Amino acid sequence: MRFLTLLFIANVAAAPLVFRNTGPQVAYVGSKACAGCHSGIYRKYVRTAMGRSITRPSAILLNTTVHVRAESLSRDFRVYRENGELYQSESEKKDSKIVFETAHKLEYAIGSGVNGISFAMRRGSHLFQAPLSYYARTRQWGLSPGFEESGEGFNRPIYDACIVCHAGRSQAVPRRDGLYRDPPFVEMAIGCENCHGPGQLHIQERGRGSLTLPDTSIVNPARLPPRLSEDICMECHQAGDARVLLPGREYDSFRPSAPLVRTVAIVGLSNAGREADLLEHHTSMKLSKCYQATNGKLSCLTCHDPHEQPDPIRAPVYFRAKCLGCHGETSCKLSLRSRRKKTAVDDCIGCHMPKRDLEKISHSALTNHRIPARQGAGFSVPNSAPSPDLPGLVLLNPQAGEPPLPLVTRLAAYGELMTRAPELQPKYLELLEQARRSALADPLVLAALGRKALAEDRRRGRFACQGRGSRRAGSFDIYRPQRSAVSIRTPRRFLVSA
Repeated sequence: MRFLTLLFIANVAAAPLVFRNTGPQVAYVGSKACAGCHSGIYRKYVRTAMGRSITRPSAILLNTTVHVRAESLSRDFRVYRENGELYQSESEKKDSKIVFETAHKLEYAIGSGVNGISFAMRRGSHLFQAPLSYYARTRQWGLSPGFEESGEGFNRPIYDACIVCHAGRSQAVPRRDGLYRDPPFVEMAIGCENCHGPGQLHIQERGRGSLTLPDTSIVNPARLPPRLSEDICMECHQAGDARVLLPGREYDSFRPSAPLVRTVAIVGLSNAGREADLLEHHTSMKLSKCYQATNGKLSCLTCHDPHEQPDPIRAPVYFRAKCLGCHGETSCKLSLRSRRKKTAVDDCIGCHMPKRDLEKISHSALTNHRIPARQGAGFSVPNSAPSPDLPGLVLLNPQAGEPPLPLVTRLAAYGELMTRAPELQPKYLELLEQARRSALADPLVLAALGRKALAEDRRRGRFACQGRGSRRAGSFDIYRPQRSAVSIRTPRRFLVSA
């Protein structure tokens, strides 16, 4: 009988689990509901960078007013404290007279402070990014990324595509830039349910004492196949060259244990060489010899415990122990004496996962997940098996058994990328013609067809370009692209003809 029980347990452990909390009918309960039973894990987690991803600005230490002058904009910015709250202001002077001045209370601090902190202010039901950010590496305040060129002041919306990776659960209104329900965040910082899925079912069954093993009432990423557990991480740690939502999906549609590609397609240019693999953690890991030597068994969870983040002093020892889980003491060809000349301790990640030598960075980890044998090795998107329905592109988050991407998703991907790779234009126009015949009701398709027709009319001389700011004939805005967490750009123009 004991043998049969052990055999049953072994078979259950080997079989992929189907978790039951991934459907839209299961509600979120918030991380504090988890803390009642998992207090030890919760206390460790809230000290991690993810557990501090959004906080209240009133907790930010600021002992004096900060002044930042932007010469390119001829404007002055300030950060100051008033009645216990943090404010930012923007002003411009001409001939010693104030042209304008505006100030706003900061409602949310976005970022843990490991790399930096940006801020959000609220105007009615909208959230906007404040123009100044704090950069941890330089320990200085400066203009938030892109503000020097755009001069947006307090007018850059906090997009749903960006906030999804910084918040536990936001209430952004889809396709309404910067508009949020009240309150904007049901849970501010990234929480338990971002990785484990909604907790209502788990709490109900535990409360009734109806626990069965294995527990499928809540997702356990450690019990998922590596590629499905990695999808949880890839949602925020794999940027690609374009991220395109699938039809009918929103940024908060993803549920852990479901393939990410059912929510968003992460697409890369198949011939895109890069000097840095910023926010390309999964792609970088797949390029590593460590990943290839394990036939894909190496995953994010092999080295990272999402519940615990070692401090910078302890990190070398912590991750060296992870390396020694596969490697031996003699794996390194350098002598111990030589290794200790390089770093204060025998630090594997100091040599093989070096930090970027950048002075400012806004929202990404700087660790090189390619694990190169030597520093300075180049980076490129892996050219393994480009998707047959995406010639010239690579789908970076494929899952075995998933159907090809929908036509409109592929059209959007080519539309986003053909300014960087003009050779993609013929395929884009081919897909647009297919969409004209089969998906004419789609708003993106209608917008693209309208702009294409307008550009063709301009080339034939039916419309004259007027004014210095006119667009050149032959180009058009296909659509307002989805804002990614990597960068915020103005609508891109796509060439219609060579």
